[in-house]
Amino acid sequence: MSSQGEQNLVAGNKAYADSFTQGHLALPPSQHYLVLTCMDARIDPASAFGIPLGAAHVIRNAGGNARDALRSLVISQQLLGTKEIVLVKHTGCGMLTFKNEDAQAAVKQNKGYQAFIEVEHLDFQPFPDLEQAVKDDVAWIKGKKIEEGINVSGWVYEVETGKTRRVV
Repeated sequence: MSSQGEQNLVAGNKAYADSFTQGHLALPPSQHYLVLTCMDARIDPASAFGIPLGAAHVIRNAGGNARDALRSLVISQQLLGTKEIVLVKHTGCGMLTFKNEDAQAAVKQNKGYQAFIEVEHLDFQPFPDLEQAVKDDVAWIKGKKIEEGINVSGWVYEVETGKTRRVV
């Protein structure tokens, strides 16, 4: 028996592939920018941020976290020529709702002590203040100096309204 995710992938991909006409797009993003945002299922980056297929790289992880995305940021800039980073965090983010100790305790309770040992020193990088987290991640990216002349901006996406607003 297949899972819901597998069923969605098979059916959705069939419909998508039946009318797909963009296999000619180049590997580097045509608009030379990258969007780093949260993995939250309420965010559809292509629709919410107006990103056509092939135009930009989109990196998603818990909280739209710059540190977790470093490997991909380097590849995007150094190997694929992006010249801009748009960091977008969002209202109602799960990363606002816990501390490291909470995540570690949940692993210990749900998976046992052996699993807890794997994460007891892991920084889940939660944040208590949304706008400050945007500012901190933008500053962290700029401080890395991966590539000179990269424009980095920080935004908040409001899941309640679908609107974005610039923070930095």
